[in-house]
Amino acid sequence: MQIILLEKVANLGGLGEVVKVKDGYARNFLIPTGAARRATAEAIKAFEAKRAELEKAAAEKLAASQAEGEKLAGKTLTTTQKAGVDGRLFGSVTNHDVAELLNKAGYKVVKSQVRMPNGPLKTVGEHAVTVALHTDVVVDVNVTVVGETD
Repeated sequence: MQIILLEKVANLGGLGEVVKVKDGYARNFLIPTGAARRATAEAIKAFEAKRAELEKAAAEKLAASQAEGEKLAGKTLTTTQKAGVDGRLFGSVTNHDVAELLNKAGYKVVKSQVRMPNGPLKTVGEHAVTVALHTDVVVDVNVTVVGETD
């Protein structure tokens, strides 16, 4: 299906590009989230008419994400989990837990923005986690997991 992108989409393209994607990806994700529209002649004309304001909104969103990223970069979060004597956790610390910690610290982050390169954290210690606030703004956050034994 041919679509026109209304915002930058990772691994797909930038604002205003006409790209071909699988039908399900367009119907089930891109169009409902407002990231794209079907690339019909009238949709392209409507996009060209609104292009300036869409670019302005995208630039404002990027600037806000960069400001938030500067505050968030290098932040260290601490969480306590039950752990065994060998330092392994009973359970794990997931992207949902990290997003919750960031929200409690005053940052507006959803769990899909938290990227854990090695999967959920399953050991006590300090771990690096990345937070993608925008497709162009990715910051590193340290998560310290403290073991709690009974």
